[in-house]
Amino acid sequence: MTSPTIGHLRVDGATLHYEVRGEGPLLLLIPGGTGGAASFDGVAGHLATGYTVASYDPRGLSRSPLDDPEAEQRVERHADDAFRLLALLSPDAPARVAGCSSGAIVALHLLTTHPERIERVVAHEPPVVEVLPDAAEHRALLARVRDTFHREGLMPAAAVFAAGLRRPADAPKAAELPPELPPEAAARVQRTMADMPYFLGRIVPSFMAYTPDVDRLRALSDRLILAAGADSMGELPYRPAAFLAERFGTPLVHFPGGHTGLSTHPAEFGERLRKVLDA
Repeated sequence: MTSPTIGHLRVDGATLHYEVRGEGPLLLLIPGGTGGAASFDGVAGHLATGYTVASYDPRGLSRSPLDDPEAEQRVERHADDAFRLLALLSPDAPARVAGCSSGAIVALHLLTTHPERIERVVAHEPPVVEVLPDAAEHRALLARVRDTFHREGLMPAAAVFAAGLRRPADAPKAAELPPELPPEAAARVQRTMADMPYFLGRIVPSFMAYTPDVDRLRALSDRLILAAGADSMGELPYRPAAFLAERFGTPLVHFPGGHTGLSTHPAEFGERLRKVLDA
């Protein structure tokens, strides 16, 4: 895979690390969780044969430091960061955008606030649980995660969170690195573990409390592709995408794997994403 061109963009309150590959119309990839730009390494090369592919570490992750480490994190500010990247990398033409998990929440807000800059959005399992009829139950989950984090620390809170998503096996098991990992992979795991307190303590509570502008999204649904993992049907992150697709009368597009299909099935995930973007 071709090495990316690395850049840094100064935004309000942070400096963003971003990576660019390929040529063609811009495709901005917005990562979820703690993976950062590296979470798209398995698909970026394939997509770069027809697109200028850009991804980045969201503000507050290891390579995109905050000016104030205690600053409140909001979906709106993260979406403005994505908008700044669009303005930098594709100033004269609208772009395609794909986001996963918390990155898909950012993509939804970006579409509602800057539709003139967006040609198409793929939102893979955005956990916008406030749109669900049982949203109160998920607020209670977030409260349990917060309380466990403060009382017992990171790993117990991560276990509570994973159980609430109905994927307890996905919770991190240990901070130690397997000795057989190659150096680049080991560095990614180290960054992931280092960023977990920020993600679980600052991103999850704010992002999962966010309520999208559903009426605005419905009006823009001709350029919105709601996606979910073929193996995660019925799990919490799957449900908002399915709910919104039904409400808008649009298809729910299934991708290989579950919520983390980008990591577990990168080749198939990238091929599916390419077909959806090119349709």
